[in-house]
Amino acid sequence: MIVVTGGAGFIGSNLIATLEAYAPTARRLELVVCDRWGSGDKWRNIAKHEISDWVPPERLFDFLNSNTKKIDAIFHMGAISSTVETDVDLIAETNFSISLRLWEWCTKNKVRLIYASSAATYGDGAAGFDDDNDPRVLAQLQPLNPYGWSKHTFDRRVIRLAAAGIKPPQWVGLKFFNVYGPNEYHKEGQRSVVVQMYQQIQREGRIRLFKSHREGIADGDQRRDFVWVGDCAAVMMWLYDNPKISGIFNLGTGQARSFADLALAVFSAMGRPAEIDYIPMPEAIRRHYQYFTEARMERLRKAGYKKPFASIEDGVRSYVRTYLATEDPFL
Repeated sequence: MIVVTGGAGFIGSNLIATLEAYAPTARRLELVVCDRWGSGDKWRNIAKHEISDWVPPERLFDFLNSNTKKIDAIFHMGAISSTVETDVDLIAETNFSISLRLWEWCTKNKVRLIYASSAATYGDGAAGFDDDNDPRVLAQLQPLNPYGWSKHTFDRRVIRLAAAGIKPPQWVGLKFFNVYGPNEYHKEGQRSVVVQMYQQIQREGRIRLFKSHREGIADGDQRRDFVWVGDCAAVMMWLYDNPKISGIFNLGTGQARSFADLALAVFSAMGRPAEIDYIPMPEAIRRHYQYFTEARMERLRKAGYKKPFASIEDGVRSYVRTYLATEDPFL
């Protein structure tokens, strides 16, 4: 049995689809989703897939304690993931305290734990994007919002616990960079730039990007490490297949690409001529705006992960043509 918290969410539901197709012993895995559905279409993220059970978050530990001997691994993707959420008590309880309880439960019951950290832990990037697990290196990072802080606080705590031998048999934290792909409609304002660009082109035939307000960086040349969600699921499955690997790892492509590049990829996937307008960046976000993010991927590669990551051209083409431009955009 595998439990996926946040299993109806964006990355979680993509993982559910990948796990369902995974058959190392020609038998179906028992998949349990821990999540809330809300009143929208979030349920459609896993509507095509077979699950063994659904557990609301408030009943998670009751369920775990009742099924201790059946559970092989927990993929902890559930979190308050909004970078603009201001209820810090809620963020701390969900992203730190509950995560720490899961760590303690997995340690006690010898269950593997793979959890979602975030590139938001790197803040403005001034300290770099190196996933060094040394506590002294982690201490130098300065997240810019409560979400990034909560993930960073948990990373720092588990590094200390693991060093003291208080750890699950396998434990992995994944610092997801800018993930895009199907099953993100429910995220509303937190959806990836790809789907926002796609919808903007549908409405207006053009895309608006922020001007650069930093010397030496051209308009539209602000860069991010955009990573296809299918590659994220592939990495998690590889980790599931390699239970001796533990630690905190970046999960991006290792190649930063510009917003202008991304816009051109969306236009190309839609078969439309590129029309880009550059508008001033709002004053409120200029001070803390990230002009560059790029995952250092040496640690994951050194650990043995060999598969290539999709380029934005290939990933965006798949996303647009297989999902966004169809009547059924869900995986």
